[in-house]
Parts: sequence; C-alpha cells; structure tokens
Amino acid sequence: MNQKKYTGVWPVMLTPFDERKEIDWQSLEKLIEWYLAAGVHGLFADCQSSEMFFLSDEEARKLVRFIVEKVDGRVPVVASGHTANAFSHQSEQLISMSETGVDGVIMISNRLALAGESNDKALETLQRLTAQVPVSVDLGIYECPYPYKRLLSEETVAWCAQSGRYTFIKDTCCDLTMIKRRLELAKGSRLHLANANSQTLLASFQAGCQAFSGVMANFHPDLYVWLYENWQAEPEKARKLSDYLSTAALVENLDYPVCAKNFQQSIGNFHTIACRVRDSSGYLQTFYPEAINGMVRLGQDIRRYLEL
Repeated sequence: MNQKKYTGVWPVMLTPFDERKEIDWQSLEKLIEWYLAAGVHGLFADCQSSEMFFLSDEEARKLVRFIVEKVDGRVPVVASGHTANAFSHQSEQLISMSETGVDGVIMISNRLALAGESNDKALETLQRLTAQVPVSVDLGIYECPYPYKRLLSEETVAWCAQSGRYTFIKDTCCDLTMIKRRLELAKGSRLHLANANSQTLLASFQAGCQAFSGVMANFHPDLYVWLYENWQAEPEKARKLSDYLSTAALVENLDYPVCAKNFQQSIGNFHTIACRVRDSSGYLQTFYPEAINGMVRLGQDIRRYLEL
C-alpha cells in the first residue's frame, strides 16, 4: 500500500481569497470536498497554483494545517511553501512545513541554485536541505516554472531515488523521452513521477508513470481519475478522453489561475476570482470565460460518452 501512496491524480490546489485578498476559508473547505468527491488520490497544497510565492510563511503554515485537518486522512497531502532564497530561510520553511501534519514536503527545484548555476550546485543544495528535514516526513521535488524553470538532472533524479527519502517528483519537462529515462532511474525505488503535462499523460502512463499532478485537475479532476483508473481496461475510450484532455489543457494559457477561480466561482465553490499573483479585475471583459464555458460543455459530452 505504501508503494501506491503517491500514485494517481493529485490536484495542485488553488487558494481562494475574499475581496480583501485574505484567505477565504469557507471556499477552501468547499474546494477540498469537491476534489475528494471527484475521487482524487492525493492533494498538493501550497504550490504555485496556490500562489505560494505571494503567501507569508505564517499564512502558508496556516493554510496547510487547515487542509490537513479538513482532509482528515481521507487522502495523503503534500505541500511546498519552499519560496525563500537564503539557505537558512529555506531550511526553516521546510522544517516548519514538515510539522503541519503533511505526508510529504515538496522542494522547489529553482530554489536549489540560481539561474545559470550548475546542476552540481543544485544537487549539493538538495542534499544539504534533505539532511535538515525530519526523516518522519517524505520528500519530493517540483520543477516549478516560476521564477524560472530548472529541470532536474539525471544525477539528481538518481540520487533522489537511491536516497530512500524521495517519493514524489512533479515533472514539468513535457518530454516523453526524458520521462521514460526518469522512470528508468527511479525503477525499484520509492520515487514516483507525477506528470504535470496533459499532452504526454496517456503515453507516460503507458510507459510506466503512475501519477498526474497538473493544473487541469482544477477543472475536471474526475476525468483524470477515470483516465488513470481505466486506461488499460478501456484503451479506445482512454484515447478519446486523452484527445479531449490534451486539447482542453490549452486553456492553461487563458489567464491561469484567474480562469480556474472563475470556473470554481461558477460552480459555487468560490465567492470571488481574486488573486494575489495578478490583477483579475479585467478577466470577465475578455473572451476567456466563454472559452472555458465551451471546454466545460465539451467535457459534459465526454462524461456521457464515458457513462459517468
């Protein structure tokens, strides 16, 4: 069972805000229940979709504790909050996050070294930070694209697999060849790859990848759950669903996370579309909401096809 703990569909959680841009706890509780009702296998809290770079350390801890409390063991929860620049501050963030009750703490790959610095430097920092976090909590890494994307080297993936501490890589390489190589490096270890890319997802499952953790689970997590659980038994339906998910995922470019918050508002989970990461006030005057509505309508057709 432990080997399956970090498999399946892991939404990258949004953080709802009220009109004052303070955390809206009532909306957050509704969001949690919506994810769980869709059958997701885990939750990734305090990540980029959560606007973690725009939360204070205290807010981040409070946010994650709330999520852990409301989930109450129904699925595992991992969280990051790894946003600082200085090593000592990073260490403080990771240790304090490990004390919130999460199953795993996720490091951010671009915090391990500055843009332009070597992969060796990043691995050295990773090893030093790993030693700081209590062994009672699992570890992971997220190739977050903000403020810059640092893809993990083969040496880093291999070290994580061999360490016995790492269970989760949120993979954003979007490269099937690289995904296959990483799967080979992680073979036989506790380390699982969570593909964030919808276009390569089905092919990555076929290659042995065991998890999805991407932003589109904020729109239709149930469809990703169906794909994960049924792609082998119903390959024709899985291919058609994959075609839809691959195309639908292009809406990531339509002012995310505002578009996701607007969708959550439309289904009654959120009170506002307020963000800290960007100004959301002009969103409704764009063509984006109608594009999202079209995606949602097509998703209903897909659900009927899948008999959901």
